[in-house]
Amino acid sequence: MSDQQSESAIHTLAHKIGFDPDYLKAFQRKLFIEGPQSARRLTNFFVLLLLATVIATYGLIADSTASVIGAMIVAPLMGPIMATAAAVVMGSAERALRSLALVVVGVLSVIALSMALTWLVPDVAISFTENGQLSSRIAPGLLSLLTALASGAAGAFITAREEIADSMGGVAIAISLVPPLCVVGIALRVGEFGPASGAFMLFITNFLAILLAGGLTFLLGGLGRLAITDENVRTRRNAFIVVIVATLLIAIPLSFTTYNVVNNALEERAALQEVDAWLDGATYHIIAVNVNDRTVVVTVDGHGELRPLKPLATSLAARLGRPILVNLRVVPSQIESSD
Repeated sequence: MSDQQSESAIHTLAHKIGFDPDYLKAFQRKLFIEGPQSARRLTNFFVLLLLATVIATYGLIADSTASVIGAMIVAPLMGPIMATAAAVVMGSAERALRSLALVVVGVLSVIALSMALTWLVPDVAISFTENGQLSSRIAPGLLSLLTALASGAAGAFITAREEIADSMGGVAIAISLVPPLCVVGIALRVGEFGPASGAFMLFITNFLAILLAGGLTFLLGGLGRLAITDENVRTRRNAFIVVIVATLLIAIPLSFTTYNVVNNALEERAALQEVDAWLDGATYHIIAVNVNDRTVVVTVDGHGELRPLKPLATSLAARLGRPILVNLRVVPSQIESSD
């Protein structure tokens, strides 16, 4: 059956599978960009997408949370991804490929425009360590995948119910699509390929999670009944296999990232305890303790004499289980009381 079904064909199919014909027509009209209004809807899509890219790019560089959230709400990229998930559940290869192609063109457009916009910003204004909006999107972990799965399910649930459509803005904020792509463009522009790959991995994680969780939600909601031919069912099965395998594959590097983050946090906590014990009785206070492989950077402030550093290095080596080089940074301070 052709995707461009006539009104009578949709009416007949809806009655056959137990759907409300008006609901089915409205659902397909909302999700799929096709028919006489295609040119207008595509124009709206790209105008909003490019404006969201401008907002997100400069919001990220300026470390502005409000601007980035605004870009998430404006960006329409969730639409064609959700349409791809729905088309997969319906077993419509033509619609799925058409929606997926729109996603790919949108992704490339965001990255390219973000790179171009970054040319207007001095390189010294871009930091992937001090800028929280940038650094938070270059090392996704398993929590990012779990969040995206829940957001994808919520997005599909809202899409299928017109009466709660106002909640879609919250889903757009919860699952980040355009900002990671803008980070990719920013990072490529300044030659930072590590952050670029990390940000792109975050987008792929969110994209796959929407397809998987959104598709399952549509399937449980009964949309799968539209797959009425063996070809439709076979298309849906093969597509779900690809999405599930891809999600499992992306979960592997996410697991390593999560392990490294948790392990580093535990090591820094252990190092903090050792430094605190070393300073016991001194007039110094800990500002920060950072563990970087075999180097432990200890920053303290205070005045007076400090104990020898060798015992601290020895205790840290015993606690962390490897040779340790201690880099002690002392911030001098003066304390004086009033008369």
